[in-house]
Amino acid sequence: MSSDADALETPVDIPKKQKKLRPARKQVKPGDVEKKEAPQTGKEYNIWYNKWAGGDREDSYSNKVKSQTRCHIKKDAGMTRANMTGVKYCCLFFARGCCPYGWECEYLHQLPDASIALPDTSKDCFARDKFADYRDDMGGVGSFQRQNRTLYIGRIKETGTGTETEEVVRRHFKEWGEVEKIRVLQYRSVAFVTYVSEFNAQFAKEAMACQSLDNDEILNVRWATEDPNPVSKVQEKRRLEDMGREAIQARMDPRIIDAVRAVQALEDGAIDEDEQGQEEEDGAPEAKRRRADALEGLKYFAEIRRRNGIAIVRSAPLQKPPSEGLGLADYGSDED
Repeated sequence: MSSDADALETPVDIPKKQKKLRPARKQVKPGDVEKKEAPQTGKEYNIWYNKWAGGDREDSYSNKVKSQTRCHIKKDAGMTRANMTGVKYCCLFFARGCCPYGWECEYLHQLPDASIALPDTSKDCFARDKFADYRDDMGGVGSFQRQNRTLYIGRIKETGTGTETEEVVRRHFKEWGEVEKIRVLQYRSVAFVTYVSEFNAQFAKEAMACQSLDNDEILNVRWATEDPNPVSKVQEKRRLEDMGREAIQARMDPRIIDAVRAVQALEDGAIDEDEQGQEEEDGAPEAKRRRADALEGLKYFAEIRRRNGIAIVRSAPLQKPPSEGLGLADYGSDED
């Protein structure tokens, strides 16, 4: 009887059902967004900079108007056809808050997932082609030669201290992904927002372009230039190296990694022959364990070669031919 009572009192962990993603809603109706063309201030229209050549400046923002729409992740995110077809790119118009297709859209209506690698590294999270260099005004898609996670936010209306401005910027920009750090230049109406993932920075750049914070301003959102601080450069280089190492290890068989380490220990002389013999005579288990690991690694490599049909050819060591004079003939001709 007591066992039955204990069974009734003991809580049972019932796995929770995953919340099903609801269909994405249509952010706008066709025709709701009024298309406004830039006023003509020159003779030629530059499609690369999206402005007329001559007369205006991108930095002045004199011809910019506040965006008519804005994306709200909690309300707008949902399932689209891309979740069924396997498309991994986000909808650009969804990020701007003006996609009229909703669940019928062919692109994702959600924040980019940093853990999922895109099929083409030369494209951004919206499937737009990157370029070799940034635009002069640091706008546009960006460059494939540098991983940029930092946005320049200009035209901020400051109504308090730098700490208060940082809180306002953080509240608006954390909606688009995990923020690593924020730096506010007080009295200069400028802030720098660094995301953990470059994909979130790409999404935030489009989502906050020509938007406002709390004071009805029109933000100037661009890519930030490279940080000249040497410490920041070293940290970024180390971060990229760690990411590359983790990505390679994630794709490799862990048995191969262990086998490589065991064989490398032999090649580096970690198991010296005299030391190994002395340790075996003394009954040291460490030497036996290292030797067993190395042998297991060699056996595993031999098994891989056998499965792949790779023949092991032991060739004689190359002997250096005798040189005469300066030995220039040893280099061979261009045809060789």
